[in-house]
Amino acid sequence: MKTSQILKLMKVLSWIIFIGLCIKTGAILISFIVSIFINQEATKNIYLGLDLSNLYNFSSNYYITLVVLLLIAIIMKALIFYLVIKLFYKFNENTPFNESIANLIHKISYATLLSGFIAVIGTAFCKWLKQQNILINFNWSAEELFFMAGIIFIISLFYKRGLEIQSENDLTI
Repeated sequence: MKTSQILKLMKVLSWIIFIGLCIKTGAILISFIVSIFINQEATKNIYLGLDLSNLYNFSSNYYITLVVLLLIAIIMKALIFYLVIKLFYKFNENTPFNESIANLIHKISYATLLSGFIAVIGTAFCKWLKQQNILINFNWSAEELFFMAGIIFIISLFYKRGLEIQSENDLTI
């Protein structure tokens, strides 16, 4: 496959993932609002069988905290894919190194790092709830997010260095 075909495929996949994350966020948000204001039974199936009724019965504040952390984590993932989509639209094969692409890659690394911190908070909160025998442990994937953030940050540094080399070459010509 040619590079342009791979980039088009990746753009389509990024859109699909972004839309899926937006739908997931909306579904959890609507279920959450229904469970708080309309019918407590919605806590039994927040999203795809996720049962948080024990947590809600124990403490509605803990329930709200967990769902808000979950929503923030999903929104951050959607933000990352939104930035990736912007990256694909700004990318030009003829001049791949430009300042806007470098800034977007840098923003993606910071958004991924922030997602990792949210995941650490969520993991710690779930572990504490598990110690209270209220909730099973969730896998927030904090380690993977930190690893990914580090890799993306290193790529952004390489990209910025490539941009510097390209500008030096443009000045010498």
